[in-house]
Amino acid sequence: MKIATFNINGIKARFEALSAWLSEAQPDVALLQEIKSVDENFPREHFEDMGYNVETHGQKSFNGVAILSKRPLEDVRRGLPGDDSDEQARWIEATVMGDSLPLRICGLYLPNGNPAPGPKYDYKLAWMERLKARAEELIASEEPALMAGDYNIIPQAEDAAKPESWREDALFLPESRAAFRRILNLGFTEAFRARHPGPGHYSFWDYQAGAWNRNNGIRIDHLLLTPACADLLVEAGIDREQRGREKPSDHVPVWAEIAA
Repeated sequence: MKIATFNINGIKARFEALSAWLSEAQPDVALLQEIKSVDENFPREHFEDMGYNVETHGQKSFNGVAILSKRPLEDVRRGLPGDDSDEQARWIEATVMGDSLPLRICGLYLPNGNPAPGPKYDYKLAWMERLKARAEELIASEEPALMAGDYNIIPQAEDAAKPESWREDALFLPESRAAFRRILNLGFTEAFRARHPGPGHYSFWDYQAGAWNRNNGIRIDHLLLTPACADLLVEAGIDREQRGREKPSDHVPVWAEIAA
């Protein structure tokens, strides 16, 4: 089962690019972030015609996450537990039945957190504490599960072409990376790094200052696998070439092949 995460930076702006990538890459499941659309305006029928079941957790103009799945989606839940007052659409999860066993799939759009320090950074760290609590539950279930999406975290210096440029940024501050490590250390495997160590791998290039042409990128889109899911990992990759296409997102898809 091929599972991908893709921050599309607006379904309206990226409708053609997303459709073309789905046709080429043929993921079984695509977890989308920043759909920037309320649920009723998401072009559900188009993707259903492409063979996907569609579940969204949308929000007007900002945020928004979705799951596109060639297989039926069961027990769909929207919103990260832990704060009933949080109205930002950043979390969706569902169970997908593989050929031999079910897989719990969680899609997330972690807060950016800038400017830091400040309320937005406080929200980021608090959100990550809630994420850790949900992660602990997934580990405790001992079932195959993954959490994938735009984490807005640069885990290590090697995950940025110019790490010195990010030292004061919420994506790379020590507190952010420590919070990410606390989640990893629960027992998760970061799919891409399990197959592709070393520098030079990025999933985001800013639209500004010729970042793409100069390969000034960062790696902030991750798939974290529970131990039971990590045992099923076959391969992982980044569809880097998508950034050079017409009207691209500033992110590219990151995927993992799971033998489920």
